[in-house]
Amino acid sequence: MLPSRVGRVEPVLKGFRVTTVSSRRRFPMKAVILAGGLGTRISEETHLKPKPMIEIGGRPILWHVMKLYSAHGVNDFVICCGYKGYLIKEYFANYFLHMSDVTFDIAFNTMTVHERKAEPWKVTLVDTGESTMTGGRLKRVADHIRNDDAFCFTYGDGVSDVDISALIAFHRGHGKQATVTAVAPPGRYGALERDGDLVKGFTEKPRGDGGLINGGFFVLSPQVRDRIEGDTTVWESKPMMSLATDGQLMAFDHTGFWQPMDTLRDRLYLESLWDSGKAPWKAWT
Repeated sequence: MLPSRVGRVEPVLKGFRVTTVSSRRRFPMKAVILAGGLGTRISEETHLKPKPMIEIGGRPILWHVMKLYSAHGVNDFVICCGYKGYLIKEYFANYFLHMSDVTFDIAFNTMTVHERKAEPWKVTLVDTGESTMTGGRLKRVADHIRNDDAFCFTYGDGVSDVDISALIAFHRGHGKQATVTAVAPPGRYGALERDGDLVKGFTEKPRGDGGLINGGFFVLSPQVRDRIEGDTTVWESKPMMSLATDGQLMAFDHTGFWQPMDTLRDRLYLESLWDSGKAPWKAWT
């Protein structure tokens, strides 16, 4: 069990300041984000860093996911760390350095922050083990959400323009234990448009066959933890199947943009969208 009062450590220029839970801003809902997998299909990057720390536009894709939630008022995050999780902890420990202009005077051992940009975030980083499966990671952070009526749950390696506010409202409206966002998978390759043997055109990355898949971006009741046996449980297997069998799983249809970052090809595609200035998932200003 967690202690009833937990202090928070905030970085300041000459050390750390500790504040109590009573002075902390209250947040309407938490978001649990999976960030512990090995990311073997994008090993060009993940041999150095965990997959959620791979950058899009100079910021980790995990940051993009968190910014999406923050744009909808969700600012309290529980990050399930695993493989090279210390790099995620170091990133947030030095967040204001990543986001600010600074001058280091080496001779006098001083640091001046010229412009500090801060997010209204509370970030809890939990080591959930390197080999733990997705369900096991969720069970390991159960103490952090057990007193909530519902919480968001997603993967730290994919972005979307899903309306988080509408998703939460949908979940609260139906009263079931779980909501999953249903999306159409993106096409992997371009398709030829033909008239017999004559090529008439080319369609870039057409959608799949019309079937919808699990796009992440869940809203869950804390009771779902009882459906997870332990570290080896895959969330997308028995827990989700049991929810469906019991009539406790609802689907929120999302027909807009959705893109995981499974391969280097995916990362380059997301990077190109960001560089264009028209990234569909950028819901913030």
